[in-house]
Amino acid sequence: MIITIDGPAGAGKSTVARELAKRLGYRFLDTGAMYRAVAWAALQNQVDLNDEVAIGKLIEAIRLEVGEGWIRVNDVDVTEAIRSTDVTAAVRHVADNPTVRTYLSAEQQRLAGDGDIVTEGRDQGTFVFPQAEHKIFLTATPEERARRRQEQLQRHGSAPTLSEILDQQNQRDYQDAHRPVGRLVKADDAIEIISDGMEIDQVLDRIVELLEN
Repeated sequence: MIITIDGPAGAGKSTVARELAKRLGYRFLDTGAMYRAVAWAALQNQVDLNDEVAIGKLIEAIRLEVGEGWIRVNDVDVTEAIRSTDVTAAVRHVADNPTVRTYLSAEQQRLAGDGDIVTEGRDQGTFVFPQAEHKIFLTATPEERARRRQEQLQRHGSAPTLSEILDQQNQRDYQDAHRPVGRLVKADDAIEIISDGMEIDQVLDRIVELLEN
């Protein structure tokens, strides 16, 4: 069974998807981390982020390995490094690249195989896994998402203001909704959950309830 969890940045998709997979005994696929890893590689190799051809060639030149809670590029563990603000600013150039998107979508389908998996991202229920048995669209208000992002960055030693994060987030929301590929769109058959005021366990309980009905 495939369960997709899509939604905007800062909605808690990764945390919810990871914990849901644990609760159900499924595998978890963090697709956002895959795009971030390619963005990290682009920055490390000083690839021009505006050079679509160069970015497309990069995905063919690196070796990407994805596991439960970790990701490596050419044998380098980048699990923590890909959460930096620099990577966050660069990832849109990678995510908008048709070659990268095609390659990683196929890789995500390969990783899922015929097993039980919870996958999260922006286009999992609409493009990568349109046949998924259950689709969740997880969101929250912009202010709530920005607050969560600030807490996450603080845990990693970064201290941007809430206003700065909200401005960046609003810009990304607009970009995500207008991307040429991998656009953020709620699937017609997805169930929306607005997580404001909800703890992780409450969100998980709600999703499990939906799965059982």
